Amino acid sequence: MQSLLTYEVGSLAKPEWRVGALADHPITPAYLADARQWGAELGIESEPLLELFGQAPFDQRQKQEIKNWASRYALRLLERAGLDVVYDGEQQRSEMYHYPVSHSRGFEFRGLLRSFDNKYYRKAACVAEPELEQPYHTDEFRILQQYAEKPLKVPITGAYTLADWSYDEHYAKGIGLGSAGGARQARGAARRRFVLAIARNLVRPNLEALLTAGADWIQLDEPAALTHPEEVPLFVEAFNQSVKGLAGRFTIHICFSDYRLLFPHIDRLENCWGLHIGFANYDSSKLGTRREDRPGYEMLYALAGLEHRFNIGLGVLDIHRDTIEPPELVRDRILYAIQVLGDPARIQPSPDCGLRTRSWEVSYQKLRNLIEGTRLAEAALGS
Repeated sequence: MQSLLTYEVGSLAKPEWRVGALADHPITPAYLADARQWGAELGIESEPLLELFGQAPFDQRQKQEIKNWASRYALRLLERAGLDVVYDGEQQRSEMYHYPVSHSRGFEFRGLLRSFDNKYYRKAACVAEPELEQPYHTDEFRILQQYAEKPLKVPITGAYTLADWSYDEHYAKGIGLGSAGGARQARGAARRRFVLAIARNLVRPNLEALLTAGADWIQLDEPAALTHPEEVPLFVEAFNQSVKGLAGRFTIHICFSDYRLLFPHIDRLENCWGLHIGFANYDSSKLGTRREDRPGYEMLYALAGLEHRFNIGLGVLDIHRDTIEPPELVRDRILYAIQVLGDPARIQPSPDCGLRTRSWEVSYQKLRNLIEGTRLAEAALGS
């Protein structure tokens, strides 16, 4: 029977007790009940956490301890659901942009901007050569190593996205004089210097630190990769700059984009073990393994035509809806992907993106059905 590797993609919702405690809100009976309920569900002894809640208001050491509890709960949720490779749903982090930039030099925060699902992030301006102040995920990784019972995959924000979500007040400073063509060329050259400086000075040394700490699989999140179609080659160059020559499994995750823009540029990716893009978010809920049954998986044909045979993080769960995909639908999505790509070893079932917009109840059941559907697909492959 063919065994298929399953994994999570990134974020989970943060428990209300974790959010409230770190924001110095009063500890409510609802927080206590939630911690107790999920502790029982996941086989975690919750009494030490409940005792910790009784020590409010919290100092920084206690707040870190509460974050560690949130990580422990999230890891166990993913492991109990049955995933093969896990992380903690980013329980230790504030946000995917602010967190790495706040651990770097050469940036100044300018203010709040609205992002996906009515959330906001603090946008920074690059005012000097970016430098890594300290590796910003190694302490987190070591914490999770203490609690994880299964292998870990570390998600980090990639260089192109960090640059695209920042103002450039350093490399592009003074550009705008002279002919329109000359200014456009100068802006393009400045943009490239900025993106590659982040890849070289921030992302790469952070990857090196994680590898030294024992990380094996690192996922580079690049939600901005396809924002500017003409810059897709620059995104590829930045990834290559980040990982060239490093010994590890590096995958790319891109969500909510026009994935057609990746082609043919992604054939020039180097040291890229796998690619994760969206499928289930765009798919039909009907069963079947015919092409007309699976409209969300059209990009598989483009991937099948590449020279580079990427492993494919196959999204089989729609992360935008509370609807629980039946195992049979997960099975058919997997079998269809294998039918198109021709190699089960390249397929890794997963959610389409992070599950942070869904409740833990919904996320848990979705993931359990992902595993059950994967087992059905494996049985079909073995028959």
